[in-house]
Amino acid sequence: MEAKFHQVEPHGQLGREASQEKLLSTKIALNSGALARLNGQTDGLTIVCLGGGSGRSRPGEFGATLEWLVTRLACRFPDIGFAEIRYRVRSWRELESCVEDASAGLEAMVATGASRCALLGFSMGGAVSVASADHPSVSDVISLAPWLPERLDGSTLGGRRFSVVHGQLDLSLPLVPGVSVARTRAAVDRFAARGVETSYTLIRGGLHGLALRAPWGGLVQLPRASAWLAPIASAIERFRAEN
Repeated sequence: MEAKFHQVEPHGQLGREASQEKLLSTKIALNSGALARLNGQTDGLTIVCLGGGSGRSRPGEFGATLEWLVTRLACRFPDIGFAEIRYRVRSWRELESCVEDASAGLEAMVATGASRCALLGFSMGGAVSVASADHPSVSDVISLAPWLPERLDGSTLGGRRFSVVHGQLDLSLPLVPGVSVARTRAAVDRFAARGVETSYTLIRGGLHGLALRAPWGGLVQLPRASAWLAPIASAIERFRAEN
């Protein structure tokens, strides 16, 4: 199956953003020891959000990119719940631990009434979401600038939609966090060759991530961040339409 390819030009956005509204969130402890932060209802469709990591073993945190994104998406999709997962340890060297946390998050969402789930992973969270995709509640996987090592063969994606959105200027360089666009595209093609329904959208001028955490705790939006919203929203619309 051939991957669908799209490129978003600099003007592509999601229209007016209702992003400045503050959302009420609830935190719940997961069986793995990780933490989930919930926005919106979780008794229907739910999107489990998985963040990035690094080579060093560091305590988990709620990442800036997913926080920035969930604030906007929860306003755009009030009928869908969003659960951000805070790993116990956020490191790609401890990927199995992160996958355990993701699976615990999915189990918790099902226990609270989720009828169907999508996984939304950023950076290392792309690998975590693919590795967790064989959970029976999962129908869609949405990966943003995903790290997809070759050991992930896509077998967990059988019968599921796999959508990738990546920044054109994302790079993997020494001491600079990022994920090679070419390597991600090769992984998408590898999964498509297995028969996985895939799509790939390249954000012209996009970087690795959508926001950074400022020293005072707030979020600083990165250039071209808003251009990611439309293709992500389209993937969520496909997830919702199947309901």
